[in-house]
Amino acid sequence: MKWVTTILILCVAVLIGLGMVMLYSSSMNMEEGRKAVGAHYLLSQFVGFCFGLVGCVVAACVDYRRLKKVAPWLLGFAGLLLVLVYVPHIGKASHGAHRWLGVPGMRRFQPSELARLALILFIAAYAERQQRHMGEFKKGLVIPCVIIGAILALIFEEPDRGCTILLAAVSGLMLILAGVRLVFFVPPALAGAAFMVYSILHDPLRMKRVMAWLNPEESKEGVGYQAYQAMIALGNGGIDGLGLGNGRQKLGFVPEHHTDFIFSIVGEELGLIATLAVVFLFIVLICCGCYIARRSSDVFGALLASGITFMIGLQAFINMGVVTSVLPNKGMPLPFISYGSSNLLLTLVAVGLLLSVSRFSLEPEAQSSRRSSNPFTSSAELTNA
Repeated sequence: MKWVTTILILCVAVLIGLGMVMLYSSSMNMEEGRKAVGAHYLLSQFVGFCFGLVGCVVAACVDYRRLKKVAPWLLGFAGLLLVLVYVPHIGKASHGAHRWLGVPGMRRFQPSELARLALILFIAAYAERQQRHMGEFKKGLVIPCVIIGAILALIFEEPDRGCTILLAAVSGLMLILAGVRLVFFVPPALAGAAFMVYSILHDPLRMKRVMAWLNPEESKEGVGYQAYQAMIALGNGGIDGLGLGNGRQKLGFVPEHHTDFIFSIVGEELGLIATLAVVFLFIVLICCGCYIARRSSDVFGALLASGITFMIGLQAFINMGVVTSVLPNKGMPLPFISYGSSNLLLTLVAVGLLLSVSRFSLEPEAQSSRRSSNPFTSSAELTNA
């Protein structure tokens, strides 16, 4: 699978390179207390990249199967960090949300980023350990859902609806691939979706965002201002863009243009061709991840690769959907490109785990059992083997 890993690494490298360039371009005119912060954001992102690169290399060099035993402990540690965000002088609140911990050199660290990866590792490890019982109601659905629900509840209360929905979708997909029967899975999934809809209906801020999405023209001066200005930025870029550094919407028109809405700056300055290239790179990355999962020699590797791939792909889809007004406004960074040291760090570690699965999943002693253990292997292929 050398060609797959090569393409995967190339896609990630191009996305990160583009992200660094666009981060500086989008923040070069930003000021905090009369001081330019463009270089500061770039330096902070570069620090996150350096730590992430080290984590990626280490994760790629270590056999992913060694993580099975530490997965529950890592999830417990992530849960502890999610609790610490509420502790005074440790947790950092902003705009009424408790999502960050103060970390020297990175300004803030978001524990929910670690919780994403830890939860994927835990589900993959649990599914392999209980492989014969995943079709049962108790061991296949109730036990993992209780643990997943506890983590999601902590993230939900921060509050972070977007991350909650993302993790719920990733966890659900992994459970289905692990063999949970749909007759057991559908009722709690519908109940969870109904609860999320209920919470949004009774959350004034989220409801305003939904109504602004449904009526963009009527809310363009209010709640829908950010999304409306992002669409203007994309329209201004046209096919070829206005040129790197020449974007106008970043001059205070698009809030959070260096984080959640950086895709609009890419479209304005580099044009439609660049935005389609970004979409294409993510599609290729997802295809590489699916191929690695498909070729994995064991259940743990297949579920780990599929969970990571789906997490990155869905996060990118949500971000680009919000920027293009396909989806209601929800703060979620674009992987590898948006500003956010903790997100970049943990995403690179996740890519390292993908490379580890690709590297160690087809060792000679494991090849004979690959078809029988991989949840993606069809019955016809198994018969032919």
